[in-house]
Amino acid sequence: MSANKSMNGVTTYEQLGGEEGVRGLVDRFYDLMAELPETQAILALHPDDLTESRNKFFKFLSGFFGGPSLYIEEYGHPMLRARHLPFPIGEDERDQWLLCMNRAIDERVTDSLLATQLKQNFFRTADHMRNRSE
Repeated sequence: MSANKSMNGVTTYEQLGGEEGVRGLVDRFYDLMAELPETQAILALHPDDLTESRNKFFKFLSGFFGGPSLYIEEYGHPMLRARHLPFPIGEDERDQWLLCMNRAIDERVTDSLLATQLKQNFFRTADHMRNRSE
């Protein structure tokens, strides 16, 4: 099973509720990053105004989850690892990012199987972004 389709052929984008559901997940993710004291290190890696970060992440997830390829249309191939290389990402930063995403999933995704799959996929991706050892 791919990251963007379930066994019945429904995209993750559709399972999350389309544009509104994906946008809600992204917004909650960034809200948590801004609110949680234990995630201030990764918040500091972002611009003060998170509007562009929110929009880019929404556009990326839209296409990644099987919806419109908004990110690719505007920015080209995501090249996730290359785009994250300028930022120091170790286990602590990965874990802070995952804390925000896992909580956002817990709050926004009611299907437990989908939530588990999302968390597994996000862990693999976040772990791949690490570019420094602790």
